[in-house]
Order: sequence, then structure tokens, then C-alpha cells
Amino acid sequence: MIATPVKTYTPEEYLDLETTSPTRNEYRNGEIIPMTGGTPTHNEIIGALTVILRLALKGKPLQVFVTDQRLWIPERQIHTYPDVMVVPRPILLQEGRKDTVTQPVFIAEVLSNSTKNYDRGEKFSDYRTISSFQEYLLIDQVKPHVERYIKQSEHQWLFIEYDNLDDRFMLSSIGVEVSLVDLYEGVEFK
Repeated sequence: MIATPVKTYTPEEYLDLETTSPTRNEYRNGEIIPMTGGTPTHNEIIGALTVILRLALKGKPLQVFVTDQRLWIPERQIHTYPDVMVVPRPILLQEGRKDTVTQPVFIAEVLSNSTKNYDRGEKFSDYRTISSFQEYLLIDQVKPHVERYIKQSEHQWLFIEYDNLDDRFMLSSIGVEVSLVDLYEGVEFK
């Protein structure tokens, strides 16, 4: 059996296609990869985190972005859409673009069965190439469980996890306190 070669695209071709696409797609190593849709629980958690961040960061020189904001990772030549990210103002954009941010300090992903290994592994590795990136939150949608990674130095990250709805922690990169009870408000676990 002969393998069919995968069509590859330049970043410019991807961006031309993405601006008219009815769906969101990641760009990785020349490939365009469709992004899957989220569950109601996934969206509930993103919404809760967004409210927590927007209220806490009001008046500060930081901008919160949610799911539809494209991020450029230049060292890896990747365009992706984090679930939630915080970038400093003034917002730095990819050169020649008005719709693609760079330089996030904080990123959060809500884990699903289909993306959790990617979010913990290759995607986290890609994010770590961004010099401004300081803190990463992985939020389980099946049970109360949050994994938090805090940059200590160029190649060292501190890992802390939280499993109880009573748990609270301070996002050190942006100075925002998060409680699991607020993060999971409205979520019904089976």
C-alpha cells in the first residue's frame, strides 16, 4: 500500500485559508489540523476562568483572550488557539498581522480525553519556547483537578496540583487568586 503524501502549506497559505474558514484550525509543521469542538462542561470552565480573570485584572495592563484568539509561536512555526491566555498591553502582534497575538504570560487549557496528552506534552513544549510565557494551567473537566506549572528558570518548571474544591491558589504570573469552587461553578461531575 502506498502512503498518500500529506499536503503541506506555508504559514502565509494557512493564514489566507484560516481567515475565511468557518472552523478553527491549528497550523503545525506545514499541516492544517482541524480543532475539535468543546463540550458544555469545557465551555462552562472556560467561561468561569474568563470571568475570574477579567474581574481580577480590571484596570491592569493585561488582556484576557479566549478560544478564538490565534497565537503565533515563532520558534516552532505554529499557529494555535489556547483556551484562555493573558498577554500584556500593549499587545504584541505577529509581524504583518492584526489578528494573531504573541508573547502570552499565562495560558490555560481545559483537558479532554482527545487532547490531554497533547496539552501536557507537545503543546506545553511548544508553549515553553515563548520567552514571555510564565505559567500554565491544565484543568480537568471530568473531576476537580488542576495542574499548575510555574516557570522557575529557563529550563525549570514547578508542578503543583489541586484536587479539592476547597483549594485556592495564586497565579503568580498575573497576581490572580483562583479557587476551584469558583472555577468549577455550575459543573456537575458524574
